Amino acid sequence: MKLQMDKENFMVVSTNYISGYRIKDIPGFTYGLVVRSRGLGGNIVASLRTIFGGEIKEYTELLNEARQNALDRLIEHAKSMGANAVINVRFDSSEIGANMSEIIAYGTAVVIEKDDGEAQAVRLM
Repeated sequence: MKLQMDKENFMVVSTNYISGYRIKDIPGFTYGLVVRSRGLGGNIVASLRTIFGGEIKEYTELLNEARQNALDRLIEHAKSMGANAVINVRFDSSEIGANMSEIIAYGTAVVIEKDDGEAQAVRLM
């Protein structure tokens, strides 16, 4: 399990739990949304790249930035709810019109605390 932590030790994971921590409270569903469009110059360069094939770096960079922006907004939203972690984080994307991409990061905002107790197996109810 890879933890992503910002400078304030806010945890973001794609799993349903965080090993060594217990969930104290669940403020609820949280998300971060961004809609991005490449500028005219970027679209022209990207269009020229499609002629020759291969990776279109301008769009890769755009989507990487948009994904990070969505994740940053998810964290800010979760913090505003009183959470110190987000579990079960996922990304989704879609196109709006011909030149815009929507990226959403979503998950469950939780309040966690260190669990110094003995490790136990995860049980499903």
